Amino acid sequence: MIARWPKFLLVALLVGGPAGAADDATVFVPKSSRTEAPVKTEGPTLNSISLLLGVALAGVGGWLVLRNRRHPAIGRDQRALAVDETRSLGNRQYLVVASYAGRKFLIGVCPGRIELLAPLDGADAVGRPRE
Repeated sequence: MIARWPKFLLVALLVGGPAGAADDATVFVPKSSRTEAPVKTEGPTLNSISLLLGVALAGVGGWLVLRNRRHPAIGRDQRALAVDETRSLGNRQYLVVASYAGRKFLIGVCPGRIELLAPLDGADAVGRPRE
């Protein structure tokens, strides 16, 4: 049945010919069955509150880091045990000068062993050789 129709009529139907055609200025917009609620933007939103909270926490963290850099930690100067100097002897072997309660000790450290080599008196502690 379609084969008997003239070609110009088929082209007119496919292209949107004169029967029921709209002019070029008419725009068809589909209607939505869903209505959207208006967005309330008067008060603070959750995003702005979380952003302000994040900035405040970052500021407090930065302040704590700067405060600890300027002042030594509590008790750092009051330690009784301290490592004053170390020298590597190679192959994971070290000589260590450690002090405890005002006295200095020469300690040898190697894999699997730590040994007290000699207690140092005041003259040896400042680097002068023994006589």
